[in-house]
Amino acid sequence: MTKPAVLFVCVHNAGRSQMAAGWLKALAGDRVEILSAGTQPKNEINPIAIEVMGEVGIDISSEQPKVLTEDSVKQSDYVITMGCGDECPWFPGKIYRDWVLTDPAGQPVEVVRAVRDEIKAHIEALVAEIDAKNV
Repeated sequence: MTKPAVLFVCVHNAGRSQMAAGWLKALAGDRVEILSAGTQPKNEINPIAIEVMGEVGIDISSEQPKVLTEDSVKQSDYVITMGCGDECPWFPGKIYRDWVLTDPAGQPVEVVRAVRDEIKAHIEALVAEIDAKNV
């Protein structure tokens, strides 16, 4: 059985998608392949996102925002979008989920913490779904 690949996509690939990738790595380990990208990537990860993930023991400081490519979508089994709307390419046969989350860009730390915790809940449900399919 091949490892399922999960692609997290947001606009800047500097906050939500990076936090989601960090959570998935922490909660699923090497059972899944993890990718993240943005439709308009920033130059660096949001420092507050790095800070709030560090508070729960997850280090995303070495990650870099990456541009979304058709290839990254094609190689993924799950495509999780977070606010990129119609800019995300769609391919048949992929499992798409759109998570409506506040964009942490420019938000105070309390808001980013709430987004972090909301992402964790989504990731826990996603891991359960992946595990159930790969029994």
